[in-house]
Amino acid sequence: MKIIIGSNNKKKLKELQALLGEYGVELVTPAMLGLTLEPEETGSTFEENSLIKASAFAKETGLPCIADDSGLEVKALGGRPGVYSARYAGELATDGEKMDKLLGELEGVTDRAARFVSVATYCAPDGTVIQARGECPGEILLEKRGTNGFGYDPVFFCTEAGECFGEVSPEEKAKYSHRGRSLALLKEKLRPILEDNNA
Repeated sequence: MKIIIGSNNKKKLKELQALLGEYGVELVTPAMLGLTLEPEETGSTFEENSLIKASAFAKETGLPCIADDSGLEVKALGGRPGVYSARYAGELATDGEKMDKLLGELEGVTDRAARFVSVATYCAPDGTVIQARGECPGEILLEKRGTNGFGYDPVFFCTEAGECFGEVSPEEKAKYSHRGRSLALLKEKLRPILEDNNA
């Protein structure tokens, strides 16, 4: 069974290969197929955006697609930056600039509860859609800590890990990762399809 992933990110490809390898799934990226398709993420939720990506690639290639959309939701900001996490401080903003904007908006705020959210979507050419959501609860620190990870990791304190994501190893972060959780749940939901294909 061949599945396209809605990303050219090599880390995502490796992660999905490790997750679905037991089912003999062949994973390909858009670049491997010579595709330059970039679906416009016009949704207002992670569910909508991941479905936009997955359905666009499934329609274009005739292959089932797995795509994800993720971001940071901050309670005091009404759930912002949310689906705009990547472009929160502008399309070309660095991770540092995004964190600076976030810390500036939270200046003087005591309730700093936040969560990372990821929604993974499987979309087949026949219209089958399966979605899974993963969350990682925590809070926003008063200042950046550590240089590990990416995005908002150095200002995010993970409640379950008891540590800041900017200070833990990738392996440690993976234990609590919102994306890891959404993909693991998606795998469980896909099990009947994958086993049927592997029979």
